[in-house]
Amino acid sequence: MQITILGAGYVGLVSAACFAEFGHKVVCIDKDAARVAALQKGEIPIFEPGLDELVARNIANGTLRFDTALPPALKQSDAVFIAVGTPARRGDGYADLTYVYGAVEEVAQNLSRYTVIITKSTVPVGTGREIERRMRAANPKAEFDVCSNPEFLREGSAINDFMRPDRVVIGCESERAAALMKALYRPLYLIETPMVMTGLETAELIKYAANAFLATKITFINEIADLCEKTGADVQIVAKGIGLDGRIGRKFLHAGPGYGGSCFPKDTLALARTGQDKGAPLRLVETTIAVNEQRKKNMAQRIINACGGSVKGKTIAILGLTFKPNTDDMRDSVSLDVVPDLQDEGAIIHAYDPAGMKEAKTLLQNVHWCNGPYDAMQGADAVAILTEWNEFRALDLAQMLAALKQPILVDLRNIYQPEDMIAAGFRYVSIGRGD
Repeated sequence: MQITILGAGYVGLVSAACFAEFGHKVVCIDKDAARVAALQKGEIPIFEPGLDELVARNIANGTLRFDTALPPALKQSDAVFIAVGTPARRGDGYADLTYVYGAVEEVAQNLSRYTVIITKSTVPVGTGREIERRMRAANPKAEFDVCSNPEFLREGSAINDFMRPDRVVIGCESERAAALMKALYRPLYLIETPMVMTGLETAELIKYAANAFLATKITFINEIADLCEKTGADVQIVAKGIGLDGRIGRKFLHAGPGYGGSCFPKDTLALARTGQDKGAPLRLVETTIAVNEQRKKNMAQRIINACGGSVKGKTIAILGLTFKPNTDDMRDSVSLDVVPDLQDEGAIIHAYDPAGMKEAKTLLQNVHWCNGPYDAMQGADAVAILTEWNEFRALDLAQMLAALKQPILVDLRNIYQPEDMIAAGFRYVSIGRGD
């Protein structure tokens, strides 16, 4: 099938490469000429394991190409995926649909054959209906259907999530569109992937409800971690004990500094705004947002407390800047709260991240950027692990002790065992384990 994908960002690029791997002919359109030129040469603008090989292979096979011009691609397209950004709108938290509606207008003006218009971007409930209205107004003679096909890609494992997903959600209301969507995902039918076929509004809400539930689960275990610290309980054993209950599940029960990234913060906020507008306030989601924001702001104080109550004039080594490992994404990362707060208290920051420093340099000021974890720790008064990159999971403890001025480790991801670190000679602080 012939597919056009609008937007060569994270979702659009991964989707384009994976659909091409399925054997479809894919054109990925982006307005950024420099980005398109780089992609045409196989240069990937984001860090996602395996994506560079996948893009290169499908460019070579002729199943994937990149362009800035939409009209030629539309002439051959059976389906158009809208995969542009929907950031939180400044000031009120609503999803900003400027790019979505801009893409819709351009598609409507150039549509000349039956096409299914599919939202891959995360959009509030009712957006599909508005897309249909705008399409009809701009081109009354256009023949099309609108579908919602939300993505559930995790940064760092996006290719596997696309190729072997837990489920595929398809919201459409015509047999013709449903048949086309099933044909697009035929390789997943062959491996018996569950397909949730539903209406537009339901599909749109599934995406938001899923992210809000996971964000709430993270926030719940973080609050339990605080209680563990007051009572002497171990949050990791508590999480295991409740996670073995099949009704609860073990995933997203890892206590830490709070959630961040490109999805949970903006999606929980947008869902809360929708609930308020519809007269069905989502108080649990609203509380999750507030608790998570405050938690990220509290993390710097944990480091300060570990350093004896003051970091003025002290050097703090920060390991990990991205919101999670295996990505270069800095959006709503805890480091964006911790680093400035420590600097406000007089700390000197040495920082290292395996993939995120290029982006971090545009967001954080007056930081000494280091070439590795031991470089960051050299002469530091304390080290704090903010992101659980694999290379931080097996650090040489003797080398750490030799590099650090004081043996203080603040482990905000609970990578290490308290008894091991104390036996090695560290003053060790983690989350919810009473150390």
